[in-house]
Amino acid sequence: MNVNIYYGGRGLIDDPVLHVINKMQEVMEELRVNVTRYNLHEMKNSIATLPQTLKEADGVILATTVEWIGIGGYMQLFLDACWFYGDKTKISNIYMLPVVMSTTYGEREANLTLLNAWEMLGGKSCRGVYAYVEDVAAFEMNKDYNLIIEKNAEDLYRSISQNAKMLPTSNMAIKQNILKNKVNYTPQESEQLSKYASDDIYVKKQKEDIEELADIYKSLLGNKKENELEEYVEQLKSAFVPQKDLKAIYLLDITDKSESIVIEVDNAKLNCYATINGDAVSADITAKLSYATLESILRGSVSFQRTFMTGEMTAKGDFGTLRMLDTMFKFKVR
Repeated sequence: MNVNIYYGGRGLIDDPVLHVINKMQEVMEELRVNVTRYNLHEMKNSIATLPQTLKEADGVILATTVEWIGIGGYMQLFLDACWFYGDKTKISNIYMLPVVMSTTYGEREANLTLLNAWEMLGGKSCRGVYAYVEDVAAFEMNKDYNLIIEKNAEDLYRSISQNAKMLPTSNMAIKQNILKNKVNYTPQESEQLSKYASDDIYVKKQKEDIEELADIYKSLLGNKKENELEEYVEQLKSAFVPQKDLKAIYLLDITDKSESIVIEVDNAKLNCYATINGDAVSADITAKLSYATLESILRGSVSFQRTFMTGEMTAKGDFGTLRMLDTMFKFKVR
């Protein structure tokens, strides 16, 4: 089970939201949940890419602080990005728990904003945690408050593990109306579409062609040389540019086969190798991509960042470290 925490506050030490999400993360990790936190204030220039991180998530916690009014700019930018670039099909299966702490006024309204936004995106929402906090130290030391926070974290875990059903809401109806296909066909196009849709022979032929192409593609993949990943490793080594003050482990999982490439960087040192046991590697960045995508990168046709932006590659981990891949490796365009 994977749960992502998106923190939309400013990262101040006395922010009560940090205490809440830290407590929730502890509970989740005790339940053996993989928790990844994204601090939006540290990712100002890459918030638009964050909807890609939802592809691996079963649940999310949207956490923000009301310091004067509303949910704040960082969280709003993230939700905007989810609306414009997020995979709505994937979001529809993700449970969201909102966390809102107010030091002024408006925690209920902000909590409702997050719930409405997530339901408009098509996702499933859980009862949120919201409160007005006057004294942060007293709030953190209160055992009853901590028990409430822990219970809400456990409720999110149960909702995900039991695939809890949700009653329909008007927000879902509004979303469906907004996203309706507004393409207007001409009478000629409508006639052609009706003809093809009702032509069983045509539909059957199309399915056969698709199956034939799929068999050819699988055959090509099956005929790849066993040492192909080794060739990729050599290309990565030859394109490596030593970096200062960088120590990280990258795991590139090839989705077409159960094979991976491990990239270990320690300043000017590079250790790169292929493995079939990627799960055993403790990586800072785990990326998933296809053979075709990796080949395009090695040819210099696209960058790692570009494939992540387009969804051809998904990744987990610190995005500052992820961006270093394009700095470390300079591939010649072929």
